[in-house]
Amino acid sequence: MDTEILMKELAQRVKTASRVMGSLSTATKNAWLMQSAERIERMKTEIQKANEGDLEGGKARGLSSAMLDRLALTDKRIREITLALREIAALPDPVGEISGVVPRPSGIFVGKMRVPIGVIGVIYESRPNVTVDAAALCLKAGNAVVLRGGSEAFHSNRALAETLRAACAGTEVPPDAIGFVNTTDREAVRLLLTMDDCIDMVVPRGGKPLVKLVSETARMPVLKHYDGNCHVYVDEDADLDKALRICMNAKVQRPGVCNAAETFLIHESVAESFLPRLGKALIEKGVEIRGCPKTCRLIPEAKPATDQDWDEEYLDLIIAIRVVPSFEEAMDHIARHSSSHTEAIVTENHTRAMRFLREVDSSSVMVNASTRFSDGGEYGLGAEIGISTNKLHARGPVGLEGLTTQKFIVFGDGQVRE
Repeated sequence: MDTEILMKELAQRVKTASRVMGSLSTATKNAWLMQSAERIERMKTEIQKANEGDLEGGKARGLSSAMLDRLALTDKRIREITLALREIAALPDPVGEISGVVPRPSGIFVGKMRVPIGVIGVIYESRPNVTVDAAALCLKAGNAVVLRGGSEAFHSNRALAETLRAACAGTEVPPDAIGFVNTTDREAVRLLLTMDDCIDMVVPRGGKPLVKLVSETARMPVLKHYDGNCHVYVDEDADLDKALRICMNAKVQRPGVCNAAETFLIHESVAESFLPRLGKALIEKGVEIRGCPKTCRLIPEAKPATDQDWDEEYLDLIIAIRVVPSFEEAMDHIARHSSSHTEAIVTENHTRAMRFLREVDSSSVMVNASTRFSDGGEYGLGAEIGISTNKLHARGPVGLEGLTTQKFIVFGDGQVRE
């Protein structure tokens, strides 16, 4: 089928389904979520077979080990997917929530009601679990969704989307509320981004080129983050054992994700004692170190960092390290180079920790914790559709509430305006 015709028909079907979704009860949406979890468990072998085809294709295309890790649907990832579905079912439904009702001199009462956004387009790369997370969150929040994954995960995404659509059987959830773009034609993305008559918001999840393309092309609002250049600052008053655990976890636990640390900032008063320990631990894990001159002196295996390294999202076993003379210089470095995703400070100084929380302008700011906690599941959202570095309308991990909006509601008893 012609791609333009395919996309127009898909968008219209999803738009029609969104009207149904906005009126469904919490119990109906939860029943679909639970059936989806059960069906994915039953279909695990078929889903993993589709995923094996994508992994083989990725290896043939020369994808990095980090990218292949993002692509893999292991038994553990399948369990995590089904657990997320059940957690989302257990979360309070924000739709219909009324707040802020106040009386006015005219006798009317004015408040706000939380309502679905409508149709949400999600364009994503590599990680097939996004297919399930995005659909589950969008539908629980009363929306319909259009899913367009990357070609490298096409078969995995299609298998998961078909499973979710099949789970609608026996519920009032319309299968067309889950729209899957069943083509790898790149023209489909451009067409989707022009369909503001059917799609109310789009969420890009992937590398900077994808987010840039979506942001510059979309006719509808975009919920985005360009990249995850996350920092860990080890303060002069840090517990260095704690700092070592945090730095190692932030970099090596899963280097190919957006909340992994890409830059460490080390206060010069602890650099002599801390950097050799940190360097040894990183090198043992296969991490390439790119450092400032002081870092290279203290870690001889380190390569000199370039100006570009301070702005880089590696998504790999590479770290940039800079020794800074002060807390203020650390915050200045973050202000210049951060992508506004997640920053952490390691310190036992409460005053400095609170300054860091107040003054660092990122969507998540942490004290004595790994940047890897910047995640919807870890924040109690059940799952996330993405991490927004926007300041409007949602910021940080976007869960159910971030996939709704509000409208004013008015209660009267026959009042008319004088």
